[in-house]
Amino acid sequence: MKVLVAVKRVVDYNVKVRVKSDNTGVDIANVKMSMNPFDEIAIEEAVRLKEKGVVTEIIAVSAGVTQCQETLRTAMAIGADRAILVETTEELQPLAVAKLLKALVDKEQPGLIILGKQAIDDDSNQTGQMLAALADLPQATFASKVVIADGKASVTREIDGGLEILSIQLPAVITADLRLNEPRYVTLPNIMKAKKKQLEIFKPEDLGVDVTPRLKTLKVSEPPQRSAGIKVPDVAALVEKLKNEAKVIA
Repeated sequence: MKVLVAVKRVVDYNVKVRVKSDNTGVDIANVKMSMNPFDEIAIEEAVRLKEKGVVTEIIAVSAGVTQCQETLRTAMAIGADRAILVETTEELQPLAVAKLLKALVDKEQPGLIILGKQAIDDDSNQTGQMLAALADLPQATFASKVVIADGKASVTREIDGGLEILSIQLPAVITADLRLNEPRYVTLPNIMKAKKKQLEIFKPEDLGVDVTPRLKTLKVSEPPQRSAGIKVPDVAALVEKLKNEAKVIA
């Protein structure tokens, strides 16, 4: 079975995000970039399925600027067999990415598509669901456990109050949650091997997809700074402030 895994290049999760001075977006100049953590979990899950003999080929896919090749090389160092980059300088929104992935799904005919549940830059949590709708495929989101057998996927999801287990027919779309697995450490030999693996490059027009943005960002601003707390001398003073100032008790 062939698996297609989507990965996104984002600002590294250890970096403190800064807003541009003109409030048009996030400043990414000279900022460390890395693979979206949820997508790293998705790649790891695909590799584990291959190690179990369930999967025969893993294709990592990314869309964006030329530097996304570095993210794809990381995916191949983790264990992807080959990679595809849809290269564009346009701002890519979830619907555009879903359309690009749909075109690649039609081209590659994978038995399973795995994505991170969301990207840590825009936190949209939309691409997987949109892809499933466009490709008319069953979907299971927020997966914390995946078992493949007899042409079906058993997916455990974390929901309010417990766990939900879905059984979906393959091919299908699965989005990975944080507790699905812990990605492996990428070794230097695997990084060197990844440099020799196949990486194809397409343009959106090659796939017949219009990626023109449909949403416009009006303003991006820092969250308001938290004011300092106050100390009270005793419980009576605390109750008085909660009652008369905060008005959270009657």
